[in-house]
Amino acid sequence: MRVPNTNAGRAGLLVAVSLLGAGLGADGSFHFTNSTDKSLALFEGDQPVFVYNHGVIQKPGVPADRARSTYIHPIYGLDGEVLTDDFPKDHYGHRGLFWGWPHVNIGAQHYDLWDLRGIEQRFERWLARDAGAAGASIGIQNGWYVGERKVVQEQVWLRASPSSKHERVLDVALTLVPIGDPLTLQGAEGKSYGGFTFRFAPRTNTVITTPLGQGDKDLMVTRLPWADFSARFAGRAEHSGAAIFVPPDHPDFAPEWMTRHYGLLCVGWPGVKPKTFQPGETILCRYRVWIHRGAANADRISRAYRAYEQAAAGSQ
Repeated sequence: MRVPNTNAGRAGLLVAVSLLGAGLGADGSFHFTNSTDKSLALFEGDQPVFVYNHGVIQKPGVPADRARSTYIHPIYGLDGEVLTDDFPKDHYGHRGLFWGWPHVNIGAQHYDLWDLRGIEQRFERWLARDAGAAGASIGIQNGWYVGERKVVQEQVWLRASPSSKHERVLDVALTLVPIGDPLTLQGAEGKSYGGFTFRFAPRTNTVITTPLGQGDKDLMVTRLPWADFSARFAGRAEHSGAAIFVPPDHPDFAPEWMTRHYGLLCVGWPGVKPKTFQPGETILCRYRVWIHRGAANADRISRAYRAYEQAAAGSQ
């Protein structure tokens, strides 16, 4: 098995390889490795799925104030290709699969969780870590902190289902509860970025597909239920990629999106207009990351989205 050379989670993946050599996961079931105090890696059999970075990750040559935690990177395709990027030179704040907002008001004070200025997410504890033949799930409790003051309680639930020949799904449930002061979230003016975001790895032959079709132009402040990003990653001859699906029970469905051919899908919720939540109010957002082999046309994505709609409705 080839282990991609990535900064975040590399040590955990190397230990995972040694464990696999001893037979762990040889039956194709899911399993975790927890070899460092910063990263938890998930495998399906001998194939890497993703790494959750709960510790603070830094990169040599990048300003120290760009350090980050509580995000997912790498996410892998079905053939082991790395789909996500971290610390890209064009936007140091982008970090794999993450959720952040450029405008965060705690009471009357303004902060930037997107670009990690004045506020940060911190890991607090594991709520669950379960893995086996039927899938894997992780529950995480984090907090948003201004200095040493906790201002938002965050819970994240991640579930990976067994992959098929051509696809794998990761389901994410994100719960936020303001503490002490009202919380106001807002996306970037005129663009709407701010929310659930996937930053893609370097690649060639990028194709972005939405219910509006395909095109070379980026979308801004565009309401969509889903968007897909396909390309040739890691010098591969074939396309692969990932889509983000938003269920109909999402707040203010369908949310405003921003798509960028340089490597970004962002579910921009609540979007360009601010939304305020009172202390103790629960904010729940669910998403599916649909990872696929091959280029995905609109018909194929739509079928996968309809299956997700049905599954999401049945879980309510």
